[in-house]
Amino acid sequence: MDSPATPPRAFAPPSDWVVRWAPLLPSGARILDVACGHGRHAHWFAMAGHRVTAIDHDPALLAPLAGLAETVSADLEAGRWPLPGRRFDAVVVTNYLWRTLFPALKAAVAPGGLLIYETFAQAHAVLGRPRRPEFLLCPGELIEVLRDSNGLVASESPPSEKWHVIAFEEGRLPARGDVPEREVKRIVARLGASTDGRADLLASPG
Repeated sequence: MDSPATPPRAFAPPSDWVVRWAPLLPSGARILDVACGHGRHAHWFAMAGHRVTAIDHDPALLAPLAGLAETVSADLEAGRWPLPGRRFDAVVVTNYLWRTLFPALKAAVAPGGLLIYETFAQAHAVLGRPRRPEFLLCPGELIEVLRDSNGLVASESPPSEKWHVIAFEEGRLPARGDVPEREVKRIVARLGASTDGRADLLASPG
C-alpha cells in the first residue's frame, strides 16, 4: 500500500508592507528574497508571475520552493555574498537584520529597482524576541543605509545611483492572527528612476 503523499506546505500570508508596494514592480520582475525563511514572500511573488530567487541558510526551508523559485542555500552571516554581480528588480528583506550585508543588498538592486525592507526596531525588545541589539534597527538606521559612502545624502550621487525613498514607517503593529504585536521600521526605496519613467504612486495603507 502506498504511503499517503505529503501535503503541500501552507505558506503564511505575506507582509502587508510587501503587498502594498509590489504593484510598483513590472510584470515578470526579478525578485530576490533574502533570508526567506519558510518562503512566504518567495511563494507569493512566484504566484504573481515574478521570477524569484530565494536565499536561506537552511536547505530544508528552501525545499518546498522547488519548481517555484531559484533557491540558494548560503550562510549569509559567515560566508561570502552568494550572488556576486547579479542584480534584481526588487530585493526584499523582512524580519532579518545582518548589518554587514547592507552593501551587498544595495548592490543587488538593478537600476530602477526597489529595496523593500521591514524588520524589528529597538523598541521591540520590551515585547519579545528578538531582544539582542544586533538584530534590532536603531533610530534612523534605514535612512542612513541609503546615504553614500562619504556620508552625504544620496542626492550627491549621479542620478542613476540616487536612492529615492518612496515610503518609510516606524511604530507598533497590532497582532494579526498568529503574529504578535511588534515594533518595526520599514522602508521602500528606488535606485534611480523607474524603468518606465513614471512617477511612483503612493499605495493605500489599507
